[in-house]
Amino acid sequence: MDKFYHSVRLDPELCKGCINCIKRCPTQAIRVRNGKAQINSKFCIDCGECIRICPHHAKKATYDKLDTIKQYEYTVALPAPSLYSQFNNLEDVNIVLNGLKLMGFDDVFEVSAAAEIVSEATRTYIKQHQGDLPLISTACPSVVRLIRVRFPNLIEHLLPINPPIEVAACLAAEKAMKETGLPREKIGIIFISPCPSKVTYVQAPLGTEKSQVDRVLAIKDVYPQLLTYMKAVGAEAEEVSTSGKIGISWGSSGGEASGLFTESYLAADGIENVIRVLEDLEDQKFTNLEFVELNACNGGCIGGVLTVENPYVAEVKLKRLRKYMPVARRHLDSGAEEYVPWTTEIQFEPVFRLGDNVMESFFRLEQVERLCKRLPGLDCGSCGAPTCKALAEDIVRGEASERDCIYYLRENLHKLSQEVSVLAGDMADGTRGGREVLPVLQDYIKRIAEEMEFLDDKVKDPENK
Repeated sequence: MDKFYHSVRLDPELCKGCINCIKRCPTQAIRVRNGKAQINSKFCIDCGECIRICPHHAKKATYDKLDTIKQYEYTVALPAPSLYSQFNNLEDVNIVLNGLKLMGFDDVFEVSAAAEIVSEATRTYIKQHQGDLPLISTACPSVVRLIRVRFPNLIEHLLPINPPIEVAACLAAEKAMKETGLPREKIGIIFISPCPSKVTYVQAPLGTEKSQVDRVLAIKDVYPQLLTYMKAVGAEAEEVSTSGKIGISWGSSGGEASGLFTESYLAADGIENVIRVLEDLEDQKFTNLEFVELNACNGGCIGGVLTVENPYVAEVKLKRLRKYMPVARRHLDSGAEEYVPWTTEIQFEPVFRLGDNVMESFFRLEQVERLCKRLPGLDCGSCGAPTCKALAEDIVRGEASERDCIYYLRENLHKLSQEVSVLAGDMADGTRGGREVLPVLQDYIKRIAEEMEFLDDKVKDPENK
């Protein structure tokens, strides 16, 4: 299994080489080289920010198409809690669930039901592990991957419990095999996702060796078709839902933490805010915290790039929907206990190290610091890197050169021009003979021409000034 599998991809034909994405990427995983963006697989955490910000739609999410459900004899839909927040005037989630069955799924298993199981398991774990506090939620794959590559000291604080998507998949597969008698390979467990990071999780899961989710569909693909089938369900929908307020609340920021019945928690959403919280956690700036809920998307899962509704409107819809629901309808029992804990450990991946060992890393860090003093410090992005420091690190890694900085080029041209002027003056007043100066002058002119040509390549694209 590729530990650096990614669901966020680049379409080079659509990329115009603008620098919008490199300025927004939270892990500085994107560079613009030769007029096209490039995504560094090791740095990317599949948060989807580049998809959100790209004006040319060159960044795309990889997920399965709707017709993949035809590949299985029996299919089970796993709707994310955020799916319910996409519809206007929805008062009963059973309309959505029955609509999915009319759409072609043989059964449905709510991820919100598994979320209630995970909430109960988390409450128990917190009581039993007071010495490990604060515990950090592992429900968002992008956040877990971010900690894995950038915050190694926080790995021990990760909650070692599978996310609701995995618990739901395990329970759904077990139920389907029991009811149909079919072997596991003929049963399709299909997750309906609000974000690309869940696709990455399925292909390269954290905390388990293999995910029980077989396919991942995007909410934005399911939504238009599902609307039609929901109208066919009518007012009298069959009771299918098995979750309550706690499970449905997981769809928005703070929902997971609210199910722990504690006031000693912190909830943050938006990848930049998440990074700020993790930095403060690493610096031990928080006290008396039991739990930290972090979501890469603004507003939580309702803000995923594969959704269709405005996240702020979606949050209001979710609050209204859960208003008259019971607190919880699913509980941790003997049938679910085996699917809750992690079965594999999370390992630190030092992808941001400059060297293969400590000494080499320190040596290269000194090189980076020296380069940063020579660079202008404007962080303009014209070089194709998000900051001057990022460019310096690329230079040290052998992936860029100082000439990529336009300001460095201009300064170099200015120095060369001054040298030419001095030589020309020497020739004019007879200080130095023509035979002595001519080869040097020709060399300077050649170098100026090369720098001008390089500079012209950098600025001829109006979007890469």
